[in-house]
Amino acid sequence: MSALPVHQPSMWDLADEPVLTRLPGRLVRHHLAAGAWVDHLPGWVEGSDHVLDVLLGDIGWRADRRQMYDREVAVPRLLRWYDEAEELPHPVLTEARDRLDAHYAGELGEPFATTGMCLYRDGRDSVAWHGDRIGRGSSQDTVVAIVSFGSPRSLLLRPVGGGDSIRFTLGHGDLVVMGGSCQRTWDHCVPKTNRAVGPRVSVQFRPRGIA
Repeated sequence: MSALPVHQPSMWDLADEPVLTRLPGRLVRHHLAAGAWVDHLPGWVEGSDHVLDVLLGDIGWRADRRQMYDREVAVPRLLRWYDEAEELPHPVLTEARDRLDAHYAGELGEPFATTGMCLYRDGRDSVAWHGDRIGRGSSQDTVVAIVSFGSPRSLLLRPVGGGDSIRFTLGHGDLVVMGGSCQRTWDHCVPKTNRAVGPRVSVQFRPRGIA
């Protein structure tokens, strides 16, 4: 695997230590069609560059390959998966998962169990349109929470089968949470960009049996 990218610290996210801000009363919920919703909170993690420094280190990033038609191609991002028993690489991530558990307990009815991470090294890295529909996500409503660290990138959502998309620009400690029927009835993606952008790490908290 090639050397990991070096990021340029944010001029605005200057806290000496990473800290989580309050969730209640600050999350903004966007109601979508077919019972889907998205909660959004910019800057949930203050001092987020301290977390990014750790995530860009040697935490076990891997480069995957996938079959596309008649050839195998590289997945355009690096991946890291943490199961329920594995310690997360920064204590703020553990605190974030606990805070999300408490806030969404009434709607989700179970804790966030696994943590997936994607490293978008530059604008050439991306993820195509998809929903988290492997396992229970194909038939049940669920909640997937994403905390972003590093250079802002666009997260787009559109109805399954196509249609107008909505955009969230995520980076520097921003939180977005997709709930209700969102994984079944909407797709999301992180498109490539020609802009000069630094690395971004997407940290995804999911309940057991959702991928």
